[in-house]
Amino acid sequence: MHLSLVIPAYNEAGRLPDTLMKVVAYLDAQDYDAEVWVVDDGSHDTTRELVSGFSEPSKTSVHLESLGHNQGKGAAVRRGMMDCATGDYRVFYDADGSTPIEELEKLWPCFEAGADVVMGSRALAESNVEVHQAWIREHLGKINNLVLRILGITHFSDTQCGFKGFTAAACGEIFPRQTINRFSFDAEILYIAERHGLKVVDVPVHWVNHPESRLNPVTDSVQMVLDLLTIRFKDLMGRYC
Repeated sequence: MHLSLVIPAYNEAGRLPDTLMKVVAYLDAQDYDAEVWVVDDGSHDTTRELVSGFSEPSKTSVHLESLGHNQGKGAAVRRGMMDCATGDYRVFYDADGSTPIEELEKLWPCFEAGADVVMGSRALAESNVEVHQAWIREHLGKINNLVLRILGITHFSDTQCGFKGFTAAACGEIFPRQTINRFSFDAEILYIAERHGLKVVDVPVHWVNHPESRLNPVTDSVQMVLDLLTIRFKDLMGRYC
């Protein structure tokens, strides 16, 4: 298997059908084998039934994995990457499809050049952010990234874009050490990757904000800061060795 695409999902019955159709149509047109894993994070709507009943005729298989109860996006991504994905390359991808699936083409040259992790970024000069987030969310994101740099967790200017690719070997290094289940898991996996000498690169992406995002710009930003301090503490305690 060349590619495993992992889609974490929580109550995504409204947005997931369109995303799955676009993903499968794109992957079917490629000359490599691919699989899609939707990891349901304890949804209360019909997300699981929708995925189980997905019957678009295709060569790309669509699978369902369920966490049983809500644990967080980080937990869903970890389950998909560690226990489900079988591809030589593994990408996690947001259920709302904010980054068009065609952006996968930007990952392959980086992997061929020796990258272990390739992450989409909305902050690079070449990025095309077609629809922006609300003003307060964008600026809170910038503050969060400033805290990341101050704490020495990562130098990247956009850690939260839900479009990140890994080699299978990199997954084996990173995800068994990942501990954070909520939104700050992105920063943690990047910290672990660089802590273990993996080559991480970012690429500009086309991105369209989806207005139904569940991130609370105030409470979740406070939690992110606490999580970032926790990352530094856990590293001092040897958790990421």
